[in-house]
This record gives sequence, C-alpha cells and structure tokens, in this order.
Amino acid sequence: MTGTLPFDLAQDLVATAHALADAARPETLRHFRQAIAADDKTGDAAGFDPVTEADRAAERAMRAVLARRRPDDAILGEEYGATPGTSGLTWVLDPIDGTRAYICGAPTWGVLISVCGAEGPLFGLIDQPYIEERFEGGFGIARLTGPRGEMALRGRAARPLAEATVMTTFPEVGTAQDRAGFEAVSRVARLTRYGMDCYAYALVALGQVDLVIEAGLNSYDICGPIAVIEAAGGVVTDWEGRPAHEGGRVLAAANSQIHAEALALLHERD
Repeated sequence: MTGTLPFDLAQDLVATAHALADAARPETLRHFRQAIAADDKTGDAAGFDPVTEADRAAERAMRAVLARRRPDDAILGEEYGATPGTSGLTWVLDPIDGTRAYICGAPTWGVLISVCGAEGPLFGLIDQPYIEERFEGGFGIARLTGPRGEMALRGRAARPLAEATVMTTFPEVGTAQDRAGFEAVSRVARLTRYGMDCYAYALVALGQVDLVIEAGLNSYDICGPIAVIEAAGGVVTDWEGRPAHEGGRVLAAANSQIHAEALALLHERD
C-alpha cells in the first residue's frame, strides 16, 4: 500500500528509515558471531524463542533516532512494545528478524523497518548488515543497495506453480492445518527451501524466489517485507487474500498469477 503523502514528508520518511537501519547495523554486528547469551521468550521447555542483547540494543538505537527525528510518530517494536503517537504514522520495527539464525552465525537474519499508515505499510526496508545488503520499497522506490552497487527490484515473471520455488522459515509452518496448506503448495512446486527468515522475502523482491508461505507472524515480522515486495510488483496477503500487515498467515508472491494459484491450493486445505 503506497498511499499519497506530500513529497517532503515522503522524503523525510525514507531518510528516517535509512537512519534507523544505519543505527541498528553496528548494534547487531557488535555481537554477531560472538559469544552472546540468548534468553528464551517462551519460558516453555517445548519451544525456544530467543532474544539477545543485540536485539534489544538495536531497537533502543532505532527508538533513539525516532525520538530525535520524528517524536510524534507511534512505534511498534518487537522488544519494547507499543509507544503511542499523534501523527497517524507508526514505525514497525523488528531489530533482528531471525534471531535463531543470528545466534547460529548464519547471515539470513535482518533488520526490518517500516512506516505504516492506517491501511498498512507505506515504505519499508529489509537490511542485512553482515553482507551489507539493503532492500527498500515504497514511494516509487524499489531498490537493492549492496557491495555490488544498486539495482532495481522486480519480482519474477509469471510461471506455473510447477516451475516455482517456494520458501518458508520453519518446516512446521504453524498448526497442523497450516502445514497441510503449505504442503499442498510445496508438493506442486519445483523446489522448496527452508530457514531463510526475512531474507526469503528479500529474494522474492529480487526476482529469485516465487513464493514465501508462513503462519503465526506478527506485524513486525511482515510490514517491512510487504512494502518491499509490493514495490517490486509482488503481492502479499493472508491466506484468505486479505491484507496481511497485522500478521498471522502470510502468502508473499512474485506476481499476481502465481499468488492466485497458490492461494487456491491453500483454500482447498483450509
């Protein structure tokens, strides 16, 4: 969802998003591939949802930037919750999406940043500090900036699901019912890969992957990727074809045709 904002405001939001990513990068890199403790948010022996000081420090750094640059905006962050605002805009922050990958030393985690209006994301970033790749989308921008320079983001052209690549983070994909839906799509697709966290969404925008299917997400897991993928010509909805910015079950597709084909299979198993 792009919305219509004054040019100067849109420019400031883009600049602020980059300032947030710049502030988070050193906080995440300071601890990456180091001996860092991980607390378990679940408190449940049956599960493990890690959080580290890197998560907390990165979100604190981003909140400090917002306090200086845009104090009237609301904030929703994974680690420090919701802070109200008066501007009608909300910054949705995931300081490290993929903390499990982070504590394993795998560079598939990322910093997710988006600014949202009442109807969803307006602009978003997926930033991978270790490999220095930053994916951004919104306000007419669809761009990757990295070690090899800049390139435009564009989702893959339409192709049959039988020729597609589908990704998800966890093989379990939520509940047993969710897993049945995912497997219905996976059985038809040519290739299925697991464990990429937010980087899978970046690959959809980059034109490398056709679909990402997940369940049990929160707003901070998906608002940034929505903005980036939609700017690249893709489609992101829930499993009913509705807006997905509040989380839950998510289907991210490179184009509307493959989105429709995958959505039909998810409905059959729902």
